[in-house]
Amino acid sequence: MAIKNVMVVDDSPTEVHLLREMLTKNGFTVSVASSGEEAITRAAAEKPDLILMDVVMPGMSGFEATRAITKSPASASIPVIICTTKGQETDKAWGLRQGAKDYIVKPVTEKLLMEKIKAL
Repeated sequence: MAIKNVMVVDDSPTEVHLLREMLTKNGFTVSVASSGEEAITRAAAEKPDLILMDVVMPGMSGFEATRAITKSPASASIPVIICTTKGQETDKAWGLRQGAKDYIVKPVTEKLLMEKIKAL
């Protein structure tokens, strides 16, 4: 499946701006959710081709939102890449156990992000 529409889930306007710039420059359409709860609702309704998920957000964490999205029949087919400052190996292992396809530690470089998307 060709990835064209990417949902960025992050509560930081700066991170959203940086990711949006990288993605749109490379031809992707970007939508934004600013919380885990919003991401779950919008993932099922909009069916993006990929979700980039922050972990540290108010309310529901990105780990919880990833688990909900990847376990729900309405959104289970959408790959999730966790994109966070949490860089410990235990965080990575936990993120992948929640159903994420990959894990990127911020700050994100455009080169790495495009490699991870192409690898899906």
